[in-house]
Amino acid sequence: MKAMILAAGAGTRLDPLTRNVPKPMVPIVNKPVMEHIVELLARHGFDEIMVNLHYMGDVIRSYFEDGSKWGVRLHYSEEEQLLGTAGGVMKVASFFDDTFVVIGGDDLADIDLSRLIRYHKDKRSLATIVLSLVEDPSQFGIALINERGRITRFLEKPKSETIFSNTANTGVYAFEPDIFDLIPTGEPYDFGMHLFPKLLQLRKPFYGLLTSHYWSDVGHLEQYRTAHHDALNGRVKIRFPCPETRRYVWMGDGVEVDPSAEIGYPVVIGPNCRIAAGAKVLEDSVLGAGCVVEEGAVVRRSILWDGAVVMKETMLDRCVVGAGCQVHSNAAVFEGIIVSPTRNNNGPWSHANH
Repeated sequence: MKAMILAAGAGTRLDPLTRNVPKPMVPIVNKPVMEHIVELLARHGFDEIMVNLHYMGDVIRSYFEDGSKWGVRLHYSEEEQLLGTAGGVMKVASFFDDTFVVIGGDDLADIDLSRLIRYHKDKRSLATIVLSLVEDPSQFGIALINERGRITRFLEKPKSETIFSNTANTGVYAFEPDIFDLIPTGEPYDFGMHLFPKLLQLRKPFYGLLTSHYWSDVGHLEQYRTAHHDALNGRVKIRFPCPETRRYVWMGDGVEVDPSAEIGYPVVIGPNCRIAAGAKVLEDSVLGAGCVVEEGAVVRRSILWDGAVVMKETMLDRCVVGAGCQVHSNAAVFEGIIVSPTRNNNGPWSHANH
């Protein structure tokens, strides 16, 4: 089966984290969020996957290569100018010859894609979107469905006075190749803004599947932190990159923990980290590979990307620290973001110090 991952966006809503890394490469428990999506697709039998690229596309391509590491075959579509969600898929229309799935490369989800395909085919639908109940519908497209699951109304990112539902579009879709008859070629075109209203206008078979499975758009910093919290607390079924060495503690190879250090839970500590004397790595924290927490430092509810250093007697709470950044001694940082302003050529993430 074939699928497409939308990975061309610049991720401006997650700034400044995405100044140095494309949004699909932002790590969730030490794996790029798009890697979790590739694994989800592979689990449900999607082995031919197209990925569209634009912003820092070379970083995505160099990490995933041909996809063989995940048991899939990846193909890439470079967009010199962004074509929108539907326009990007239209650009590679010839790739699809049967029912296919489209999914965002910057979402965290464990949606049952096999059920989606069954539902889509049972309804003989042209387009089926996965829907999820949300607290704030204004950030998403919203839909109404009738008792048969057919979508009767759809509105993209409604203003507060026009909200008629809290059933949100997850950006996970199943389509028939005939959908390409309705999408213009070579111009920006969006699913939510353009295609879905057209489907309703033309009375095409357009259905929604309401899911209780986990789905989160990690487009904002708060959502990014919440996605980590949900992963650490078992609310989303994903594969952690290192084993669970004791209950709710996942630890990679080569980790050094001083006997006087305190490790709380749930936490993920990547390979080759060093936790020094008197240091504390407490609940809901994730340390990437090669991180250092120096003497007396405290890390709580924070995410450290690869190679980050928390220096002596420093406290971090609800922070995100970019790759290779140093948080200097005797600081206390709450709800902060610490990133390098520049990207170098050593890999997906910058290693400049701050």
